[in-house]
Amino acid sequence: MSEKEEVEPVIGLIGGSGLYDIEGLEDKQWRHVNTPWGTPHDELLFGRLEGVRCVFLPRHGRGHRVPPSQLNYRANIAALKISGVTDIISLSAVGSLKEALPPGHFVIVDQLIDRTSGRKKSFFDTGCVAHVSMADPFCARIGDVLESEALRQDIAVTRGGMYLVMEGPQFSTRAESELYRQWGCSVIGMTNMPEASLAREAEMCYATVAMVTDYDCWHSDHGDVNVQSVMAVMQENVVKAKTLIRSVIPILGRKRDVCHMGCDRALDHALVTPSSMRDPDLMHKLKMIAQRVL
Repeated sequence: MSEKEEVEPVIGLIGGSGLYDIEGLEDKQWRHVNTPWGTPHDELLFGRLEGVRCVFLPRHGRGHRVPPSQLNYRANIAALKISGVTDIISLSAVGSLKEALPPGHFVIVDQLIDRTSGRKKSFFDTGCVAHVSMADPFCARIGDVLESEALRQDIAVTRGGMYLVMEGPQFSTRAESELYRQWGCSVIGMTNMPEASLAREAEMCYATVAMVTDYDCWHSDHGDVNVQSVMAVMQENVVKAKTLIRSVIPILGRKRDVCHMGCDRALDHALVTPSSMRDPDLMHKLKMIAQRVL
């Protein structure tokens, strides 16, 4: 792709069902999207907001039916890629590991620590090896827009922070929570990996709005985290998130050059296996998400 080539963005959003009822969303249509890695746990909602094409993915399925450890992350990200998505905004409920990040606060995170296990974290496999850089896992270009619009909407927001991705579905022990605080982590959640790494392999710009619902279990002045308290704050966060999305999409949807962060060229120097030694069956699958370099 040439540096001067113009991109017409398609905005993908990953989050809960409450986020799809956005005022002004037109031409709405739920569709099944099949991928070589399976099918997402729900249909995807296609629509337009102020003329900008959008695709909404219910991460856990409508009704929150699938736990984090059993999500088909590869199918989710591949479905967005196949649907033409260029930019992804991931909205995630998280626990806070810092006093300055109270429930109701939004964090536009810029780093990750992955503590998950057993999840399928790459589209590439035996027959075609690739190593993408994850030094900066989030797109700062999208982050800039999210930050400016959150401030304009008077949403309490912090730019920058480390997201600890735990396996779940149980919440942390107190010892784990204190350990992650010592590491300097800002928030803790269960879903941003391998979303972020798969989005990088699929050459899509990816950013996360981490929406704080609780203080995990480390804070002596607050009760231990439980689903009831999380859901109460989450409902308030959804209202703010819908306002933020409604404001951000028309800006991100403007035609632009290739991403200056290089997200959409992440595979330029990532493939290791020579073309003559690549597995044909795997190549057939990979063309769905990596046609540009294959």
